[in-house]
Parts: sequence; C-alpha cells; structure tokens
Amino acid sequence: MKLQYLGDSRDSFKWDYHDYLTSALGYTKLNILLMLTPDDNSNQGKTAPAIYPSRKPIHDLCCELREQRNIRLIYKLPSATGSKYLIELHKGETYLTNRNRKEYFSGLSTPKRQVLFLDPDNGFEPEKSHSKKHVLYSDIEAIIQQISEESVISVFQYFRRISFTDDFTCIKQRLISGYATAIYWHSLMFVAISKSKDTIDKVLTVNRQYSQGRPVSILQ
Repeated sequence: MKLQYLGDSRDSFKWDYHDYLTSALGYTKLNILLMLTPDDNSNQGKTAPAIYPSRKPIHDLCCELREQRNIRLIYKLPSATGSKYLIELHKGETYLTNRNRKEYFSGLSTPKRQVLFLDPDNGFEPEKSHSKKHVLYSDIEAIIQQISEESVISVFQYFRRISFTDDFTCIKQRLISGYATAIYWHSLMFVAISKSKDTIDKVLTVNRQYSQGRPVSILQ
C-alpha cells in the first residue's frame, strides 16, 4: 500500500470488514502486512471514506488517517470499535522491495487464531510479470507453512479488468495449497485463504453475516 491511500473509500471498506471479520471469528490478533511502497503523483487515494458505508467509528478513524497520514493510528482500530483483538504490524513500516521479499514474509508471530491481512498496491501477481506491488503465490505458500489451521490470510485485490468472479476463479486455480473465499465491493476484493476448509467455511459464514445491509457480494 501507499500512505497516500490512507483514509480513502477503500480504506473505509478495508478496516470495517477486517475489524468485523476478526471480531466475529473471536480471534486474538489482526496481523497486518502493510507491503508499503512509495507514494506517487497519481490521484489515487482521494475518494472520501463516506463513499463506503462503514460504521461511524471506522469512518471517524479513516478521517483521522486521511488527515494525518500516520499508519500507526490503525492501532486504535479495536478500541474504536470496542473489540478485544490486538493489532500487529508485521515488519512495522518497512518498505517492501524486490530484494527483501523473502525476509519480509518470514518470522511471523504464530498465535493459533489470527487474521493476517496482506495489503499490496494491486493484489495477486498477474500471469506474465510481477513487482513489489503484488503478492506472489509463493509468498502465500510461505505464510501458510508458518500458520495454524485456524488462521486466516486475507489479501487485498484491486479490480484488474476482468470480473471479480472470473478473477477469483483464476486465483483459486493458481494457489499452491489451501482453500479460499472472497468478498468484494466496487473495485476492491478481499480474498480469504486458509489451509483448513473448516476455517474457510467459518469465514464464509461471517462474510454472509457482514453482507446483510451492506453493498458487498460474496464468492466461494
């Protein structure tokens, strides 16, 4: 992610959903891999958080993030919503590069029940090339080998000119191992992955609960 995206409409969906998911699963930690890359001169990141109908504490936090451009404010997320889980920023505010990728995805803390959120600029690697803006399928496999069957990996996926239904099918086919489900809104999808089908079934149940009264769609 880029700091210029902080507090925009996609951030509003991002934090509303992951707070809900972690809390509804009853997990103890939301472990965030920021996958930071430098800001650019584009207009991305300027959409208002209110475009996505997040809960008021999330909206207020996004406004604060947008104003201060300080990612460490995300530590306030569980207290803002009255949740009991803890936030971890794996590798802190280290920028992801092509040279440190292997080290970046190593050394994960391993509580039995956690959500690990990967926040790349673009999402999964495309078929022909990749960059520091992408998560590699080998990165996902390296994480799966470190975590429990109850843990959940969630990956940010930006719209890439094919329907999310077709894109999700491609993503599932390219996963080296594990089970997946997904939820999407507008131009943003979150793909949940676990080594356990039972765990993914629980995520699917939470996604269905979350979708009630919200403009999101679910894939399985």
